[in-house]
Amino acid sequence: MTDLQIAKTVTLKHISSIAEKFGIHPEDIEMYGKYKAKLPLSAINKERAQKSNLILVSAISPTPAGEGKTTMSIGLSEGLNRLNKKTTVVLREPSLGPVFGIKGGATGGGYSQVLPMEDINLHFTGDFAAIEKAHNLLAAIIDNNIQSKANSVQLDPRTISWKRVVDLNDRALRRVIVGLGGTTSGVPRETGFDITAASEIMAILCLAENITDLKQRLGHIFIGYTYDKTPIYAKDLKAEGAMAALLKDAIKPNLVQTIEGNPAIIHGGPFANIAQGTNTVIATLMGLSHSEYTVTEAGFGFDLGAEKFFDIKCQSAGLKPKAVVLTTTIRALKYHGGASLSTLKTENTEALVKGLPNLEKHLENIVKFKVVPVIAINKFASDTDAEIAIIKEFAESKGVTVALADVWGKGGEGALELAQKVIEVVESNTSNFKPLYQWESGVKDKIATIATKIYGAEYVDYTSKAKAQLTKIANLGLEHLPICIAKTQKSLSDNPKLLGRPKDFIITVREIEIASGAGFLIPITGDIMRMPGLPTHPASENIDINDEGEITGLF
Repeated sequence: MTDLQIAKTVTLKHISSIAEKFGIHPEDIEMYGKYKAKLPLSAINKERAQKSNLILVSAISPTPAGEGKTTMSIGLSEGLNRLNKKTTVVLREPSLGPVFGIKGGATGGGYSQVLPMEDINLHFTGDFAAIEKAHNLLAAIIDNNIQSKANSVQLDPRTISWKRVVDLNDRALRRVIVGLGGTTSGVPRETGFDITAASEIMAILCLAENITDLKQRLGHIFIGYTYDKTPIYAKDLKAEGAMAALLKDAIKPNLVQTIEGNPAIIHGGPFANIAQGTNTVIATLMGLSHSEYTVTEAGFGFDLGAEKFFDIKCQSAGLKPKAVVLTTTIRALKYHGGASLSTLKTENTEALVKGLPNLEKHLENIVKFKVVPVIAINKFASDTDAEIAIIKEFAESKGVTVALADVWGKGGEGALELAQKVIEVVESNTSNFKPLYQWESGVKDKIATIATKIYGAEYVDYTSKAKAQLTKIANLGLEHLPICIAKTQKSLSDNPKLLGRPKDFIITVREIEIASGAGFLIPITGDIMRMPGLPTHPASENIDINDEGEITGLF
């Protein structure tokens, strides 16, 4: 059966009963129909959160289809609940870009899903729409200020870095001209669109801890310079209050349920290759406040989402993960060992062995943060006993805990071995999280640390544009901000064709975007784009709705 067909076999519980199970009175939630709700920020208890156990689920470098971090996160939470550990899974919201593009939804799969999957994968509770509107409101205010003669801060249009966003993959919008149509239609200037998941408003929502923090961060968004070189921020345009008002509901985390009827929180949705790739601080603290274990994930491979989770989110919010579950698939290792995508379902122990260095590098990276790794082999039907044995033998040779998990086919039951081993790691109290770098270090030093220690680069090169932006960052007094590198997810390097564990490569920073509201800098490497495009045959071709209102083709 497909993921959607499996989901339709489940009798959903009313969200009020899920709230009670989570530990919040049903009268305190805001229901969005029978199966979705918003949780009040007042339900966060930081003292209890500090005593809870945070588990991060990451992965090796993925194939184009992804390796199942969300599915593994949900399955692990089900397994922990079956072992009588009160557990909540905390995830990111899906973006319509991948849903209609190539990767599909982000609600797990098989018997390891969050529900109602159609609602979550489409408009959900409207958080993405609110983020998009808040972002584009600032864009409208900026262009209005340029046009105005009576209320202008004298912004130089050539220096404006703020683009617009839309939650779709649309390469035609990467570079556009606005203000055409004569003197009443604005001042013509070149700008562009990013996907909503890459919006600084999304990043701000994911790092803000309350409304006051949200407004302060919104006000600190850097826009550009006046003609006399004075920096202008969103607060100079008096935009932060209206933007925050649009986000009044979006800041509240969303409560849904797993396929086995356990609480799940889904909130925020930045990508890890072009943004910080983790759910909101608020959602994570909410889960920790009401659970013995909280399982969360960070996008793409450990080199992207997990590094940013540790160096940005954990440092910002004071979080200390107790273990990292590294989602590993036989198909991805064979891919990194030279096997073509069309042959990944065929047994190929030679390619598998050649791909092991990719797994080895990610394990080395986890240890750099003083956190204990657990390898989770995400089982596929095409995996053979010989292939599984190779990974287990490799893990044993490295002294790393490993477990086979069939969460797609068996849900929580298929994650019992993994859950037990995670409990053992947590109870051993051997993790002692330490960030990779200190925020106070120089910008180039921080970038070099990530590039050389996590990616394995020889050194970092900068274009003339990036060098000029380093000077601008210094002049703005923003050198203390952490680093959020935009890089391809397909390789440890910035070249998507360098699979496995590449060595002796150079990372090229072509430009550096300033996200002073979110509180980080974004070095953009290689050819990575913050507005993706659709593939030749997008997933949208298979999605439909029938006369009864049932959606088909969604996965």
